[in-house]
Amino acid sequence: MSERLEVDALRALRAISLFGGVTRAADHLALSQSAVSHKIRRLERALDCTLLTRRAGGPLFTDAGLRLLEYAHRMTNLHDEALASLGTKPLSGTITLGMTEDTTLSRLSRVLGRFTRLYPDIQVNVRTSQSLVAQERLRTGALDLAVMQIFDSDLRPEDQHLFSDTLHWVKSPDFPLETDAPVPFLSFDAACFYKQWGLAQGAGNGPKLRNVFECPSAAGIQSAVRAGLGVALLNGMHVTRDMEVIEGEFPVPPPLSYVCRVGAGRQSPAVRALTNAFRDEASSAAEKRVRA
Repeated sequence: MSERLEVDALRALRAISLFGGVTRAADHLALSQSAVSHKIRRLERALDCTLLTRRAGGPLFTDAGLRLLEYAHRMTNLHDEALASLGTKPLSGTITLGMTEDTTLSRLSRVLGRFTRLYPDIQVNVRTSQSLVAQERLRTGALDLAVMQIFDSDLRPEDQHLFSDTLHWVKSPDFPLETDAPVPFLSFDAACFYKQWGLAQGAGNGPKLRNVFECPSAAGIQSAVRAGLGVALLNGMHVTRDMEVIEGEFPVPPPLSYVCRVGAGRQSPAVRALTNAFRDEASSAAEKRVRA
């Protein structure tokens, strides 16, 4: 058999799945759109099948493309693991990583266990905080990189986008919402950009808010919502079935992104390896959603 599957082409296929198209995948890979399309066509010629539908409004991948995505994930991960394990210059050093509470509770936290087994000479020290605190620590050099939430409007070209989420106004079904008076507002602490946006909107074109409960923990906000103490802003990851999503009364929150951001001047082979590990975990989760 003379056909070969190129690792870079498989990475391009995964990027198309993760970012939702050839153009966005090309931006992420720092390649031209034609270069990414060429890689996919070479895969299609090697396999003698069509991988992308190329039909407006239709699904992105053919059945064959979806099957290859599963292999692509396994093959690129094995490729990277082999390089890390057998390379003549094993990576070493110390990384100070910032994570938000919700990322430590998500699939992304699994990355750290695998990473330390794969790179035993790299020590990862984790600092948990709100996203705005992590951004400030990146700026001052207290962190090497951070996995955090931001509004889509704050995305930077150098950010590694992991996945998207939505922000919702929520309350208990038993809480009577009356907007003719200041509405009790349940919020994270002062370093929360949800709170800053919510209060700014309330002072502008939304119902007035009265901050009656402040807690740095998502579990604490969830409990306060269920107890009927007021309304809160929660991302989709933390909205549960016993909460009521409020529609129409408040301004629609902007979309969210989870990103991996490296501090200025902190890029190194070790930091790059950890960033890629977070990227691959997010890509794997996205591919599973596509196949579901």
